[in-house]
Amino acid sequence: MRLLGFTLLLAAGTCCFAQDWAVGIAGGYGFYNDATIKNAAGTSAQAGFAPQFAAGAALTENLYQYIGGELRYTFRNSDAELKSQGRGVNLDAYENAVHYDFLFYATPRRARIRPFAAAGAGIVRFDGIGRTVVGQGFDSFAVLAHNHQVEGMLSFGGGVKISLGDRWVARLDFRDYATPLPGQLFASPKGATVQGWLHDFVPMVGIDYSFGGR
Repeated sequence: MRLLGFTLLLAAGTCCFAQDWAVGIAGGYGFYNDATIKNAAGTSAQAGFAPQFAAGAALTENLYQYIGGELRYTFRNSDAELKSQGRGVNLDAYENAVHYDFLFYATPRRARIRPFAAAGAGIVRFDGIGRTVVGQGFDSFAVLAHNHQVEGMLSFGGGVKISLGDRWVARLDFRDYATPLPGQLFASPKGATVQGWLHDFVPMVGIDYSFGGR
C-alpha cells in the first residue's frame, strides 16, 4: 500500500509539470457486480453495494500525441448489501476512490473527437456509516459492520472526448473499478469463504477545461 501511495503522488507531481493539461468534473450512476460469500453449510449469498449516483473530478495530462495520463477522484454513495434466496439486508455506506489512469487515444491530440482506452490503479476507502446489522438470518455469511477500510483498486475502461472549442471538452467515460470485498465491512465468521472481487461499473458524463501549452 505504501508503494501504491508513492506511485499516486509521483503521478500527481508529473501532472503539475505538464505542458498541456486539463481539469474537469463529472457525474453519473454506478452499479456493482457482487462478490459471493459461501457459508460453512455451502449456501451462497451475494455481497456488494447497491446502485447509486457517482460524482468525480479529474486532472488530465497530454503526455504524447496518442498517450495521456489522468489523476481521478470518484465519490460513490451506495449501501452495503447482502442478498440470498430473495431476501436481503443493507447498511448505509459510501466510497471515496483515487486513482491514476493512462489514456490511449485513437486520434491525435488536436483532433475534435478522441476515443480512448484507459487503464490504471489506485485506492478506495469504504465507509459503513449505518448501524451494524446483526442477525436476520445472514450471520452465517457476514455481519455488515459500522467500520471503514482502504483497499487497492484496479481501473479499466475508456470513453470519448469531444472538443467544444479552444478550451472546453465534453467527455463520456466508463470505468470498471475492481477491488477485493472489504472484510471489515463484511465481517465473515469462521468457515465462510469469499469468492471473486467487486466490480463497480461507472458510466459518467463530464466537462473539462484545458490550459497550458496552447
